Amino acid sequence: MSTLLQAEGIHKTYHVGEKQLHVLRGVTLAVNPGEAVAIVGVSGAGKSTLLYILGALHRPDHGRVLVGGEDLYRISERRRTVIRATKLGFVFQSYYLLPEIDVLENVMLPMMTCGVLMSRTRMRRRALELLEAVGLADRAEHTPMELSGGEQQRVAVARALVNDPEVVFADEPTGNLDEGTGRQVLDYLLGLTRPRGHALVLVTHNEKIAANCDRIFQLKDGILKKPPSDGG
Repeated sequence: MSTLLQAEGIHKTYHVGEKQLHVLRGVTLAVNPGEAVAIVGVSGAGKSTLLYILGALHRPDHGRVLVGGEDLYRISERRRTVIRATKLGFVFQSYYLLPEIDVLENVMLPMMTCGVLMSRTRMRRRALELLEAVGLADRAEHTPMELSGGEQQRVAVARALVNDPEVVFADEPTGNLDEGTGRQVLDYLLGLTRPRGHALVLVTHNEKIAANCDRIFQLKDGILKKPPSDGG
């Protein structure tokens, strides 16, 4: 099986005044096609920092991250932007939908901004297919502010998948939702990634959410490892 995402020896330190905060200490991780991986830990443990480094959003101090065999931090910024736009998808806790455009255009946005060679008609069709998949085709012409929090997050899931990414990163995607709605969003995430061979890397503090993934890792004191309840 070909590994989609591989991180080796990731280090990250923040400088706060005269103090050094070692957030990541030699983190190594490999994720395979169709696999869902959860990263858990207390608030401030560095989970989001790790996710952003894996997703080509933050540069590590040391170590490397490979997507499709390419080291994200040894290639040009232009090439890294292309990989981020075409091979990686992101779902954030706060949705980050643009309020001035409708739901359909929000889902289409990644296709329009990364230079996809596709007609607008085909873009609309692709976006509608994903809105249908998350049960929101009938809300395509609504603005984000007309949707509930759970509906907005489902739109964010559709947007993350619109370019058919190899790896989807989700940063506390259920954190702003009640348990039932959060579970529904997770079901969509898993249902739209696993069968298509996409990998999902999920950051969460919710152990119930993490338990639905294939593997669970705990980030503690800058070190990523399996928690004792997951086989040690």
